[in-house]
Amino acid sequence: MNISQAAQTCGLPSKTIRYYEEIGLVVPKRQEVNDYRVYSLDDIAQLRFLQRARAVGFSLDECRELLALYANPQRRCAQVKALVNEKITQVDQQLIALHAIRDTLVGMANECAGDNTSDCAIINQLAVSEIPQVKQVAAMSFTLVDMPEDRAPGDRS
Repeated sequence: MNISQAAQTCGLPSKTIRYYEEIGLVVPKRQEVNDYRVYSLDDIAQLRFLQRARAVGFSLDECRELLALYANPQRRCAQVKALVNEKITQVDQQLIALHAIRDTLVGMANECAGDNTSDCAIINQLAVSEIPQVKQVAAMSFTLVDMPEDRAPGDRS
């Protein structure tokens, strides 16, 4: 099947599929006559696998590792579970950081009068205060995924 049919079948935008091909996650065969992509059922299974892995927060590098395990009949379940446990730890750290940011934002909102004066407690705090939670989150690596579909970088469709 061609890329439009593959996109429709697996529910990913064509742009995402092209990006996955560009970075080597999925490599469809090419027609000799016109160099068009030809997606096999195995390619579609890999694309669906990638979509599901991205939907639960795995990065592209982690997806590459998971795809290798998926394709390897000699894989060990323990390897896969270790990856998932690692992801759980990352998500827990992200949740802690996001809760800290939320608490900071709530505190800022509570300090603001919200009236028509030009003196704003939120602006003043952002202008002069060091906010530790911002540094903490800036140092973290987040994998945020659009749900329910996966998109390539820059794809706003």
